Amino acid sequence: MDEKLEARLCELIDRQDIWTVVLKYARGIDRLDRDMVRSCYWDDAIDDHHGYVGSPDFFIDVTFAGARESSIVQHHGVSNFTCEIDGDEAHCETYYTFIGANIEPPHLLSMGRYIDHLQRRDGVWKYANRVTVIEKNFSLTEYPSDAIICAGDTRLGPLLPATRDRTDLSYQRPIVPRYPV
Repeated sequence: MDEKLEARLCELIDRQDIWTVVLKYARGIDRLDRDMVRSCYWDDAIDDHHGYVGSPDFFIDVTFAGARESSIVQHHGVSNFTCEIDGDEAHCETYYTFIGANIEPPHLLSMGRYIDHLQRRDGVWKYANRVTVIEKNFSLTEYPSDAIICAGDTRLGPLLPATRDRTDLSYQRPIVPRYPV
């Protein structure tokens, strides 16, 4: 194989492995899967997440406790992603949109960016340092009226329950549809 092509393929594989860490973090946070989120960080990582700067363990524990106490569901969407890889170091920026439906209003819509430093150790990419840049928070006192109609419309059958643990449908193997065709 051509050296340039091999280098490009290695970079694509690294970039995909790093993107997988970003997606795994978002999924783990939304499912309240501590092991999944924790697996994204090196033991000596520092997370600078709004009002907290320190180890990922404390951040995860406090975040999960707050989510269990006050919210119904949360959703982290990640989008624009840039990544500069230099050997075993990577510097990334990922845009996020967070929606938190709380037990009691207000609900939260937040948008911002994750600024990440990842390191590859023993062939594995994980966060070494993470800074969350919150660009704007919106307090929502009620759901939009069309969301209520859609969420309450059961003409097509009951809505699938979303759980924030390993009983969630996304962990089921194989996935079994509710209604046979």
